[in-house]
Amino acid sequence: MPLKGIPHLISPELLYALASMGHGDEIVLADSNFPSESIARANGARLILCDGLPIPKLLRQILKLFPLDQYVAEPVALMDRVDDDKKKGLDVPIWNEYKEIVGNNVQFEMVERFKFYERAKKCFAVVRTGESAIYANIILKKGVVVTKKQSKNEHEDVAE
Repeated sequence: MPLKGIPHLISPELLYALASMGHGDEIVLADSNFPSESIARANGARLILCDGLPIPKLLRQILKLFPLDQYVAEPVALMDRVDDDKKKGLDVPIWNEYKEIVGNNVQFEMVERFKFYERAKKCFAVVRTGESAIYANIILKKGVVVTKKQSKNEHEDVAE
C-alpha cells in the first residue's frame, strides 16, 4: 500500500533498507549487467530487486529520503571505465544525469571496476535495477539526518 510522502518507486523492502542504514553505510544501485546476486551473497548484503526501473528515476526518489554523507569529500562513487574504454574516449552520458540529480556541489569518486566490486561486497544493500546504460553502477554513502531542536511542548524530535 502506498504511504503519504513516500515515493511510489520506493518499495517496502527498499524503504526498510534505507531506514535501517546508519551514518556511513553504503548502498549500491546496480545496473542490469552488474553481478548483483553474487556481490550481495559474498558478505550477506541485502539484495533488493527493482527490476525494470532506471537508476536515474530511482535515484531521484531515494535522495528525497536519504541524506548523502556531508562529512566525506566524495559521498558518491561510480564504477570507472576500463582502460580500453578510456583510450577509445567512450562517453558515459548517465554520469551527467547523476551529476544533475545529485547536484554539482557533490563530488564523485571514480573507482576501478574490480575495486568497485570489492567495495560493493561491503555495502549494506545491493539494489538490482533494470538500468541498461553502461557504467551506470553507483554507490551512495548515507549521511546524518539533522533534526530540529526539541521545544518544551514537544515530546519527540521532528525531522527536517
